Amino acid sequence: MVSKHNPSGNKKRSPLSIFAVIGLCCFFYILGAWQRSGFGKGDSIALEVTKQADCSIFTNLNFETHHNDVEIVEPSKPKAQVFKPCDVKYTDYTPCQEQDRAMKFPRDNMIYRERHCPPEEEKLHCLIPAPKGYMTPFEWPKSRDYVHYANVPHKSLTVEKAVQNWVQFKGNVFKFPGGGTMFPQGADAYIDELASVIPIADGSVRTALDTGCGVASWGAYMLKRNVLAMSFAPRDNHEAQVQFALERGVPAVIGVLGSINLPYPTRAFDMAQCSRCLIPWTANDGMYLMEVDRVLRPGGYWVLSGPPINWKTYYQIWKRTKEDLKAEQKKIEELAEQLCWEKKYEKGDIAIFRKKVNDKSCRRNSANMCKPRGSDDVWYKKMETCITPFPKVSSASEVAGGELKKFPARLFAVPPRISKGLVEGVSVETYQEDNKLWKKHVNAYKRINRLIGTARYRNVMDMNAGLGGFAAALESPKSWVMNVVPTIGKDTLGVIYERGLIGIYHDWCEGFSTYPRTYDLMHANGVFSLYQDKCSFEDILLEMDRILRPEGAVIFRDDVDVLNKVRKIAGGMRWDTKMNDHEDGPLVPEKILVAVKQYWVGGIKGNSTSSAE
Repeated sequence: MVSKHNPSGNKKRSPLSIFAVIGLCCFFYILGAWQRSGFGKGDSIALEVTKQADCSIFTNLNFETHHNDVEIVEPSKPKAQVFKPCDVKYTDYTPCQEQDRAMKFPRDNMIYRERHCPPEEEKLHCLIPAPKGYMTPFEWPKSRDYVHYANVPHKSLTVEKAVQNWVQFKGNVFKFPGGGTMFPQGADAYIDELASVIPIADGSVRTALDTGCGVASWGAYMLKRNVLAMSFAPRDNHEAQVQFALERGVPAVIGVLGSINLPYPTRAFDMAQCSRCLIPWTANDGMYLMEVDRVLRPGGYWVLSGPPINWKTYYQIWKRTKEDLKAEQKKIEELAEQLCWEKKYEKGDIAIFRKKVNDKSCRRNSANMCKPRGSDDVWYKKMETCITPFPKVSSASEVAGGELKKFPARLFAVPPRISKGLVEGVSVETYQEDNKLWKKHVNAYKRINRLIGTARYRNVMDMNAGLGGFAAALESPKSWVMNVVPTIGKDTLGVIYERGLIGIYHDWCEGFSTYPRTYDLMHANGVFSLYQDKCSFEDILLEMDRILRPEGAVIFRDDVDVLNKVRKIAGGMRWDTKMNDHEDGPLVPEKILVAVKQYWVGGIKGNSTSSAE
């Protein structure tokens, strides 16, 4: 009997249906294996999704300038503290050279114009706003001669220095005719006269120091002679002079010859100049001239134009007596002899001295020589009234400290400090390997950001410069690099100068000696690993934001765990960021984080901000 629950009874399944089921199972098994093998489309689609879902906040960064078209986009993840804009009164904030704090210090020896950084409780924890109407600076070489008024809205120098041809205000721009106090007819003619005595044209002179630089027109015009000048001037009543220099695309820092050493190594510069810099060279028994001698290379040149040179012509204009000026010049020449300098030229307003290549023929009657100290330990060290001794030589013709090749050959030649074994842990072989490595790194950076190496990034800073490999690989007339050697790391700044590059000592726990918005591109290699137990990442990043121009870029290279912390903080700073693998692949724990600062400006009132109009 057939059950009503099983109308077909005990009917058996046919062999055909069983074979069909087995066949389908085999087909799907083979199809799955084929896709897993990498030849199927399913795997490529999954791979593409994986590529798109990387660890970035932003998958695509735009490095172009486009401020009028950009709206402020607040980063949404990872969740981070959002930093508010500072009040617009801080637009030109320089943390370690603020006027209110400076006035609390003695005026003797310009102490009040030196670095005086805020204590922890006074540090700002906000974003420094750009002035309303801020624009991307003109590209070099046009920037040498023109600056947008909106970027540095200070006209006082156009009045104070009108007859000296420093700067003129025309329409909505400042024009820099290339004049100076001692070269009102232009820097080119002045440099031509110097070049009649000093071998500027053949690459013998590559690094120069301009003490009391004004708007750095001398340094600006030395660049076309392939000379890099480190210019400095205090933040004083000559409003924004260093800010103008950097806006023009010329290397400069806020600084002064005061009571502490200049932040440069011994034997750094091929020449130094004072063009009516008004530094009292004979004060403190010649201490300031001795400091210039410390940083001047054996065989280097010192140029003095201005008081007391040509005192017979100018004594009435300078409102000083003939006797006073004559005595001052005599004292300078006596000090020069003690320093082992020879006067090579004096005509009109210019005197040129040359430092001898060694001390074999020096006439130093009981000169007060400085006591040896560790390397170039000058950070916040008191300047002393003593003469830095020449390195020892074995013959009268040998250049003390080592002879340098002419530029550009010296850029990749082995620096004397390395060939003589003066840099701990660095040999000729490791130096050459470092150069190869940085060429590889910079090529990788250019693949990430095609604008690197173009005039888009004129002012570049390497925050942890090492042996200068990044700057050397990037070397181009289109840009210059401020090579920063952290004071808590290995002292390599002397090597950097021997390569024909420029730089400065600095501690990144403090504010840098520059104005806001003065660098287009910043490179931070291992900076945060170096400082992770020293000071707050937040403080360093906020200082970087202060220094970086709107729509400027940053390249971080560090351990992935460190960069994840950096990226989280940057997420609250109006920066767009993207994480990239190391050039050698994803298994290398060192990564590259790139960032672009968004364009925004200070509002009219209080802390409000606005995008460009």
